[in-house]
Amino acid sequence: MSDHTRPRKGAPMVVGILSIGALSRATGIPIETLRTWEHRYGFPVPERKPSGHRVYPISSIPRLRRIAEALGRGHRAGEVVAASEAALAELLEATSRPGAVPPPSGEASADTTTLLRFVRAFDGDRLTRLLLADWSSLGTLDFVRGRVAPLVRAVGDAWEAGQLEVRHEHFLSERVGDVLRALRLRLEERASGPLVVLATLPGESHGLGLQMAALVVAAAGCRSLFLGTLTPVPELAALARDLDARVVAISVSSATRGAASTGMLARLRDLLPQRTTLLIGGDGAPRPRDGWVVIQELERLDQWGRHLVATGSPPPAEPARRRA
Repeated sequence: MSDHTRPRKGAPMVVGILSIGALSRATGIPIETLRTWEHRYGFPVPERKPSGHRVYPISSIPRLRRIAEALGRGHRAGEVVAASEAALAELLEATSRPGAVPPPSGEASADTTTLLRFVRAFDGDRLTRLLLADWSSLGTLDFVRGRVAPLVRAVGDAWEAGQLEVRHEHFLSERVGDVLRALRLRLEERASGPLVVLATLPGESHGLGLQMAALVVAAAGCRSLFLGTLTPVPELAALARDLDARVVAISVSSATRGAASTGMLARLRDLLPQRTTLLIGGDGAPRPRDGWVVIQELERLDQWGRHLVATGSPPPAEPARRRA
């Protein structure tokens, strides 16, 4: 234990507490969102360390995950964050089945152009309801590759063309992230396959690609531990060792490709146990090499995950096919 974490002499040892960053990684909820909820709705409730730093009880995690699931099913933060446990359970029960959240009247699904229009208008309710309707009708893999991925690319292209602003990208990330998180949490309850830890490395703040991969992996039956973005390499390697993770999956966007990310991946590979597979995806993923596997197609990731669940081991390594 380092000096700055050692309790003062005579002070009781505080256990079961997390920094807001650790709480964010454990729940998949952004730090800024947690702070907003704390200020606006009074949850999560912080405690104070002797040093004055704010920390949060680990017991907050299950409720926060239920809140995230409710948001992903189309409920508003004002309805669920401050709700009683009974009311929250009732909301989740009411939308517990695929298709339980109905699409808007007269619309069973929407193409990318329609979804993009809702992003432009900041129409979060309609965007969420249509995404959930598409998931219900398409299934997880086709939903992610046929609806979510094209929408994310379309928003990025529109931003580069000056047709959308940063606030539109932030809105998309929060809304789509809520949906992906809620669907993944539902699947994780039934998953029993090998453990896959998913994260991005320092410098990589783009998390939607990681969210999409995590949902596909969970749908394949893997147990998944989603750590989110900006995870330090030594901490990620230590966690993989402590939990005996079968796979560590890293997302690299085009914004962070290059020598720096490749160097961190090489360091991570050196720190991971030999039996732990290092899996890399994303538009900025480096070329495959001995020691790690590169997968960029969601369909191939689904097949890879199902093989892992069926056999307990990853498929034999093969060269990655670059996405056109």
